[in-house]
Amino acid sequence: FDINSESNIVVNTSHELDPIENNDRTLKELAKPDLEPAQSYELKSVLIHLFPKFHDLAGEDLHKHLKEFHLVCSTMRPHGIPKDYINIKAFMFFLNGTAKDWLYL
Repeated sequence: FDINSESNIVVNTSHELDPIENNDRTLKELAKPDLEPAQSYELKSVLIHLFPKFHDLAGEDLHKHLKEFHLVCSTMRPHGIPKDYINIKAFMFFLNGTAKDWLYL
């Protein structure tokens, strides 16, 4: 995906990843697979602010955050776009602080 000039995120949905061939990739690389542009949609930048932020702080309930994350993702899924694809592409916007640092290891 990439950010266009109107501050929208464009996500391409053609994806075929072999789980064995990507074993040496970091979580960040796996969250951003190289995809062929067979079908795309725009995730408006204003929608990104709807995601709950998980910081991995003491007292934060990860399960509650994940439930909220899945709820927000389910409301922005266009017809024909797989649910898991939206979840994977939006996950990096769910994390903040040390939790986001973990993603980029």
